[in-house]
Amino acid sequence: MPPTPDAEARAALVIPAELRPADGRFGSGPSKVRPEAVAALARAAPTFLGTSHRRPGVRGLVGRIRAGLHELFGLPAGYEVVLGVGGATAFWDAASFGLIERRAAHLVHGEFSAKFAEVTRAAPHLEDPVIVEHPPGGHGTLAGDDRVDAYCFPHNETSTGVMVDVRRPAGATGDQLVLVDATSAAGGLPVAPEEFDAYYFAPQKCFGGDGGLWVALCSPAAVERIERLADRWCPAFLNLAIALANSRRDQTYNTPALATLFLLDDQIRWMIRIGGLEACVARCRANAATVYGWAEASPVATPFVADPAARSLVVATIDFAAEVDAARLAAVLRANGILDTEPYRKLGRNQLRIALFPNIEREDLERLAAAIDWVIERLA
Repeated sequence: MPPTPDAEARAALVIPAELRPADGRFGSGPSKVRPEAVAALARAAPTFLGTSHRRPGVRGLVGRIRAGLHELFGLPAGYEVVLGVGGATAFWDAASFGLIERRAAHLVHGEFSAKFAEVTRAAPHLEDPVIVEHPPGGHGTLAGDDRVDAYCFPHNETSTGVMVDVRRPAGATGDQLVLVDATSAAGGLPVAPEEFDAYYFAPQKCFGGDGGLWVALCSPAAVERIERLADRWCPAFLNLAIALANSRRDQTYNTPALATLFLLDDQIRWMIRIGGLEACVARCRANAATVYGWAEASPVATPFVADPAARSLVVATIDFAAEVDAARLAAVLRANGILDTEPYRKLGRNQLRIALFPNIEREDLERLAAAIDWVIERLA
């Protein structure tokens, strides 16, 4: 059915220039890449891109990434930074071989936490996991359970905009590992290394780079588990013992995307320059206050996450009243260069999802809010 003239007119809405953000990238991953990092990559490209990842130029950069993450997260002695190719999704499979010995407990309250639970449920060498499930929009709590050897939960559930404090479950014992999916949280939420054993993420969110790489900050207990399970069969691509050995040589087992490594290194050094993790969290907190404050004051918008303490500082999910067509709103924004505000597809809500990562400027979020109000008024 062809669009009506009214629909065409609405799609052609042109947001005034003074309301449009200077940078319209608000995606929750891949996320905004700092233009300065792209320019630095372009300058380095003639002697960096297309070179061997086994040679000093790239290995030196990987070493700088590992040292920079030690500094950024204040890792205690004995913690190691391990890298591998494949992204955080691949790390779930790797963890099912190299970090979970027999059975895991999972806190599930969204799409990504559910996916990791499904990995361990399907693994033929593991017992069925213990699952604590909560409807999207909130979260439950894991408690000590002597049936498991690993506790698994996301620091931030990217699909719903719910964040969870990283703490060892009450009653957990010293031989039980805490595995935290920090894919959209690392670099934007506060965390104490003593509370986790593997804090893993990919660089296409707070670290403002491309995907295809996973990074895991591993405690001595996690390193011991990886080394102890090294004889368990698994594909070499997913073998954490191989990844650990290669990381100690400042390289990855498989060929990595050099541009991803470069952008990650540039972002880490930028984060440290502006004041480290504390400063990055402060930027995200200010961004969150801007978006949630606007939604709470709006007659047609409201934060999806009811509990203010659980509202993410890095990914905001905003519901709209029935009279606002959020899909049409997002389409108009996209036509005006304001990108990737659509909700997570499987959540199925009338909402927008807006990244609040350290790279995003608060002033751009203020303009985004004004632009949304302007569009809603004209779509009414």
